[in-house]
Amino acid sequence: MQQKSQQHPLFNSLVIVAALGYFVDIYDLLLFTIVRKPSLFSIGTNSITEMMDSAKVINWQMTGLLLGGIIWGIMGDKKGRLSVLFGSILLYSVANFITGYVQTVNQYALLRFIAGLGLAGELGAGITLVSELLPKEKRGLGTSLVAGIGLSGAVAAYFVFKGTDGDWRLCYKIGGVLGILLLLMRISVAESAMFKKITSAEISRGNFLMFFNNKKRFTKYALAILIGLPTWYVIGILVNQSNKFAEAMFGSKTVDSGRSIMFAYIAVSIGDIFSGLVSHWLKSRKLAIIFFYLVTIVALLLFFSPANDSDTRMYMFCGMLGFGTGFWAIFVTMGAEQFGTNLRATAATTIPNMVRGALPFINLLFLDVFQKSWHWDIQKAAVYTGLIVMGVSFTAIFLTEETFHKDLDYEEVHEVIP
Repeated sequence: MQQKSQQHPLFNSLVIVAALGYFVDIYDLLLFTIVRKPSLFSIGTNSITEMMDSAKVINWQMTGLLLGGIIWGIMGDKKGRLSVLFGSILLYSVANFITGYVQTVNQYALLRFIAGLGLAGELGAGITLVSELLPKEKRGLGTSLVAGIGLSGAVAAYFVFKGTDGDWRLCYKIGGVLGILLLLMRISVAESAMFKKITSAEISRGNFLMFFNNKKRFTKYALAILIGLPTWYVIGILVNQSNKFAEAMFGSKTVDSGRSIMFAYIAVSIGDIFSGLVSHWLKSRKLAIIFFYLVTIVALLLFFSPANDSDTRMYMFCGMLGFGTGFWAIFVTMGAEQFGTNLRATAATTIPNMVRGALPFINLLFLDVFQKSWHWDIQKAAVYTGLIVMGVSFTAIFLTEETFHKDLDYEEVHEVIP
């Protein structure tokens, strides 16, 4: 049975707290991309090593997200959704506060890895709780509201950076304090009724290997991950390195990648809310994601076209790319809807973090294969990386089952099917 609420479901306290939690999550997650250049240069990076040092730090952060997603996902199904929320918030809050004191690139990468471990638990647990709380016809709207509000955390990070006169160390400390305040807010949140029901049942919970011992389940899991790849190709490469693209494409050295992140995430927030409405209107998760893929392709064509010839247009096209990848909430919701209650938190937590954790592999293709080994310029390398990513994701969404009308009150059976 669905957990009941005395309020309108979309304004339930859990939805609000989940949205604020994701706000802090995104603030901390995207802060590095905003303070990347000044923070790295202040601890010894120079113009020659900037791109490689930047890739090192963000790759370690994404690796932490990948591993943390598995750990917190398993805990979410074994110990409960709330235990994950509390533990993950505490870990990333402490790590972010300490990041304000790093002195070397290696220390920076290590602290971002630890923060990544913590950040991995926030979104999946929140989306799982909201999905299990709301009636099925409102799930997409509720999770889109969470993401729409939450993703504005990147915008807040940019303005905090500017408001502190570029004091990147203070920005990290503020993120840590925000996390602790959020932890205090979470104390009154109730556990999922669906999860409580299965705690007394003799059933395997949070068994990560169940995604791999059943062909049908593994296929669903793999496709759910591949659907989200365009998001971090866009943010992790194009927007994050927009200053480098501007210099290569039209000779500008004044594009601020932090400003690009701000414009992209304003648009991502709008896109995430809009994606919920589109999914609700079409009664389909798949069609909504396909629509946003098409918007992303148009934005990519403009980004790499001769029309991208000024700082203003670079920011504008980064915004368009952000809107096109504003399907994150629907993508994560769809992942949660694919699996039963005993694996749902594991799925909802690991799937988005597997996508984030795929960024080092996308960077490997973009930087090490296409640029270093094949000696392609930055623009050609990014175009071909994008062609591969979009091709894989389009294939995945067409092969994925629709979940809009799916009832979530069921369990996965521990059976091995070759």
